Amino acid sequence: MELRSVEELMDLLYACRGAWDTPDLPRSRPRPSGGIPVGDPVDLHDHALQTAALLRRGRPSDKELQVAGLVHDIGHLLRPGDDAGHADRAADAIRGLLGERVSRLVRLRVAAERYLATTSPGRGLSGQSAPAPRVQGGAMTPAEAAWFEREPLAEDAITLRQADDAARVAGLDAGVLEDWRTVLELVATQHSPLGAVD
Repeated sequence: MELRSVEELMDLLYACRGAWDTPDLPRSRPRPSGGIPVGDPVDLHDHALQTAALLRRGRPSDKELQVAGLVHDIGHLLRPGDDAGHADRAADAIRGLLGERVSRLVRLRVAAERYLATTSPGRGLSGQSAPAPRVQGGAMTPAEAAWFEREPLAEDAITLRQADDAARVAGLDAGVLEDWRTVLELVATQHSPLGAVD
């Protein structure tokens, strides 16, 4: 699916309300054997708003990075249950509308997660993110890590990944989705061949 307008994207983002990347585990709870909680404490809608808000706070002039944070998990709605492919699916869906950089950041977020799991294995991940590097390819080989370090957007992808990990706080007020419409329209106008902002 390729999104052709900001209105289509907004509809998809609104559909994230009440949707979870792990529908069978809708709330964070401890594993039966103890250890890291499984499931997320927030739905995809709140997670998107929190991720974008964190990026806005840390990088206020980088609208594309903020938008990447807002849309990075829409792949979970495009094909539910496809955790391994959700980033690629989201990146493909938004490329024509939001441009190559936003699409690339969304796609690289998984590589950034694997890279961080490789270079900082003791760093904390949210309950849902902890098993994700295994599902999405495991720790990087030295050659893969060297490739990622040469990637021009590696630093931005790591920033996105870190915001993604931190944006899972139940009850946090991160604003409302409608506040992002103008930012989405701005990015779409700058990067879409169609300039689609309907």
